[in-house]
Amino acid sequence: MPRVDFYRLTRDPVERVLPALAARVLGNGDRLLVVAAAAMQRQDIDAALWTANPASFLPHGHAGTPDEAIEPILLSGTLDTSPPNGASHLALADGEWREDALAFDRTFFLFDNSRIDDARATWRALAARDDVDNRFWKQDENGRWSEGP
Repeated sequence: MPRVDFYRLTRDPVERVLPALAARVLGNGDRLLVVAAAAMQRQDIDAALWTANPASFLPHGHAGTPDEAIEPILLSGTLDTSPPNGASHLALADGEWREDALAFDRTFFLFDNSRIDDARATWRALAARDDVDNRFWKQDENGRWSEGP
């Protein structure tokens, strides 16, 4: 059963949140596909993956490059349900839901207040299904995440 984790970004932007999620995915031995339609957002995410932890970086690359198959984290402007890097985890970093996300074992759906109505509609649609495990995460004023409504 696919799992969809909804992350409402009220304090930190996606560029600050995504590296921590990516590090956990890699730490568990999994691979990640990150989708953001806007090239500028992908560039910002790319920079954040290099600089999030000064002691190291999160290995990543861009879809369409010669090394895309070996990249543990692959950045793309479109959703490929069979990503070249074999990712089983997906991060929808631009706040836009894509139904094909359910082809992945786990999806991180990151959205800010500008996409809240769309996210709520997506939550309701997925909650009505028996074949999807939905989770909702919210951030407190200290930057810690907790599960809940």
